[in-house]
Amino acid sequence: MAKGLAFVALSLIIGVLQSANAEVPAIFILGDSTVDVGTNNYLPDSNITANFPHNGVDFPFQRATGRFSNGLNTADFLAKYFGFKRSPVSFLSLNGTLAIKKRKFRGVNFASAGSGLLDITGQTSTQKANVVPMGEQVYQFSMVYNDLVASKGTSEAQNFLAKSLIFISVGSNDIVGNHYSKNPIPKEQFIPNLAVVYEKHLRNLISFGARKFGVISVPPVGCCPSQRVSANGECLKELNDQAEAFFSTMDTLMRNLSYENKDIKYSLGNAFNITKPIIDNPQNSSFTDVKNACCGNGTLPCTPLASLCSNRHKYLFWDMFHPTQDACRLVASILFIGDSRFATPINFSQLAEA
Repeated sequence: MAKGLAFVALSLIIGVLQSANAEVPAIFILGDSTVDVGTNNYLPDSNITANFPHNGVDFPFQRATGRFSNGLNTADFLAKYFGFKRSPVSFLSLNGTLAIKKRKFRGVNFASAGSGLLDITGQTSTQKANVVPMGEQVYQFSMVYNDLVASKGTSEAQNFLAKSLIFISVGSNDIVGNHYSKNPIPKEQFIPNLAVVYEKHLRNLISFGARKFGVISVPPVGCCPSQRVSANGECLKELNDQAEAFFSTMDTLMRNLSYENKDIKYSLGNAFNITKPIIDNPQNSSFTDVKNACCGNGTLPCTPLASLCSNRHKYLFWDMFHPTQDACRLVASILFIGDSRFATPINFSQLAEA
């Protein structure tokens, strides 16, 4: 299935690129390390960074940009499919200068590795600037909104944002963090709690002009190399159960939110349904290793001294937690042109036209 989708993805994507790009003046990205392009590089107290080799070994000029990848990540490929060179730059890299008055302003990436829906996720008792949580990312979006209003006027700024796309990929760190906490909250209570917080963030984004949301749900985090270590090489079922529950809860949330707000359009990407079949049946995909990490082999973090595989395009996982560039390309392409098994009620390419 994954192999077949990858085969047809390029031709289908080429067919919609031009029209999609014309409808998307800007892209804004919020979330965690799956879509972070270097935010944490600008947090002096953060130790959740990737701005060192072997990260970026397949990025232009082998630059370690802060992406938790051997090259581009999912945010980059989604942006490329909408006609952008890659993901917009990190908000913190702009030093408060958004160049909104210039034509080149086409969005911002707010995502921060290690962050989550909850303010506490990714933080430690001694480091309160370890990550940028979703609440702070939404506040940064409001700063962009204010700058747009100051530059373009309220009506034009709202029209600009209404046509722009908001991509969000978050929730994994909350689920994993709760699972390993001293007093984990039961799934039946924790997942609904996350949805309440998610709804608050979405409503705030809507109040600042956001109208089109590409929401990526939680992948099978129990199958990450880091989790297989504690499960005798198998996927950790409890984490995967929570990931599936999270999607179901988000499905209900997004339906209700769009019913209440008629001008809201969304596509909910099912990262679990995209990735789990590849893990279960790798012979149907282009990946030959779906258990180990290319960098560090899944037992050690990816550092300049870690082991590095030579056939990176054959690995699903780059490090203990994150997908390879090839895996990100596949996920993004399926989100972009996939059917209702992978994105509902429309896919990401249709979101631009909605």
